[in-house]
Amino acid sequence: MRKMVSLIIALFMFNTIFAQSKTMKTFHDFKAITIDGKEFDLALLKGKKVLVVNTASKCGNTPQYEELQKLYDKYKGQNFTIIGFPANNFGKQEPGTNTEIAEFCKKNYGVAFQMMSKISVKGEDIDPIYQWLTRKDQNGVADAEVKWNFQKFMIDEKGKWVDFVSANDSPMNEKIIKWIEGKK
Repeated sequence: MRKMVSLIIALFMFNTIFAQSKTMKTFHDFKAITIDGKEFDLALLKGKKVLVVNTASKCGNTPQYEELQKLYDKYKGQNFTIIGFPANNFGKQEPGTNTEIAEFCKKNYGVAFQMMSKISVKGEDIDPIYQWLTRKDQNGVADAEVKWNFQKFMIDEKGKWVDFVSANDSPMNEKIIKWIEGKK
């Protein structure tokens, strides 16, 4: 009898895990609003590696925009892109409007990668994309609380969460470069 109960429990757990994996969302299941107010379907990024970064214009890490742009320029032709999500969650370091943020990024850093509308990346008003990025129960891989501006998330060509790099680490970090280039 015990073996039968154990078998039933094991089958139930397998079916539950299997069902969850089939229904687990990917990055491509979301839509966002661009910094100029247009809807952007992230499914358009299928087949590309995506580096997702929460940004701020008045942060000690703000000069990372320059490195992000260099990274984008170097790899954009290799099925790679970057998406920036301005956020005002840390020290109120992104107080500007979307228009002000876009102008700042272009004027000071020549940002040409896709910037999105300002969102919240933590707290009660966290954007659904960042809920997915930061919660294992949603991305299926790991919890990764956003701790500061310029935390970087790596998303593969199928929209699956791969890894993240901390805010203080350079966008030219070896982990990111190896991931883009497909090296281990």
